[in-house]
Amino acid sequence: MILAYPMESEMFGPACEQFESLVSQLIGETAGQMQHGPIETLIFREGTELLRRLMQAYLDLRTNREPRRSDVTSPEGTPLTHCRPSCERQLMTLFGEVTSRRKGYSRPGVPSMFPLDAQLNLPKDRYSHGLRYRVAEEAAVNSFDEAVANIHKTKGGKVPKRQLEEIAVVAAQDFDEFYSAGKTEKVRLTSDILVMTVDQKGIVMRKEDLRAATRKAAEESVRRPGARLNPGEKLNRKRMATVAAVYDIKAHERSPEEVMGLCPNEDTPARPRATHKRVWACVEQEQEDVIQDMFDEALRRDPEKKRPWAILVDGGEKQLDLVLGLIHRHRPDVSLILDFIHVLEYLWKAAYGFHAAGSVEV
Repeated sequence: MILAYPMESEMFGPACEQFESLVSQLIGETAGQMQHGPIETLIFREGTELLRRLMQAYLDLRTNREPRRSDVTSPEGTPLTHCRPSCERQLMTLFGEVTSRRKGYSRPGVPSMFPLDAQLNLPKDRYSHGLRYRVAEEAAVNSFDEAVANIHKTKGGKVPKRQLEEIAVVAAQDFDEFYSAGKTEKVRLTSDILVMTVDQKGIVMRKEDLRAATRKAAEESVRRPGARLNPGEKLNRKRMATVAAVYDIKAHERSPEEVMGLCPNEDTPARPRATHKRVWACVEQEQEDVIQDMFDEALRRDPEKKRPWAILVDGGEKQLDLVLGLIHRHRPDVSLILDFIHVLEYLWKAAYGFHAAGSVEV
């Protein structure tokens, strides 16, 4: 393919040089004495630079192919008659920093337009979509400091902490729209069981982002650093996120032995899988709002309440009161199921009231 386009292939010359350099190192005498670990590091480092050069070559190719246009206008429809042939902007990618050169169209008093930016779908800032996706993944499971460190380990794209925080905020702007997209808009014509479930998860927050009552408790509590909590004492640094799910599933009978996993696998019939599952979560809304939304989703699927309904809860008192209130309002014959794992903890406590922990009787 390079031979078919000799002029444009010159743009990939630096990438080819990098590849040949890496191959030369691998077949050289020094590499022949190395262990696989350092070789792996070498290939990763030099390979990342190879990918960066390929990305740069591709952008240069698009620059070379961009035609001069006479039909560019501003968003308001004003013709942009002045063309600057090579306007540069930097782009930080997964592989490192590259430069995009493109034609800019303008006229006095009107912001410039760059058609190639739109064709490439370049972001408004300097961080590529691939790198932004990596940032969102890291920020979802780690602190910002850890996210910065993990991204820097790639030895490719780099994102400072402040910019990483800004990217995480932008990535979350479609949060509500994302979860709303899964809402059912029409009746589900099926006899499958309609299942609802709700749970809560505590998320450690900055003090200023705690709910008012929790923030007040955190400000009033004075603890020595590293001191252990007293029985019933809380750190008062979490905010509860409510998670809800609604899905359909075919009826399937199981014996107590099957539930406890005491039956051989070959004797256990295949369990049906949940279908049309919608899962969403929210840390801003109150628990009652999420539970109401859960019932609204069920009513959209089965407005005439002809299907069997089942609700799985974990036994939290407030959660249970809210669910029971909506059950009495909408569907008194619903099957309410308490999660066995949560019940088991209390059963053990009851057993310890009669027998010592670790004894044969327990």
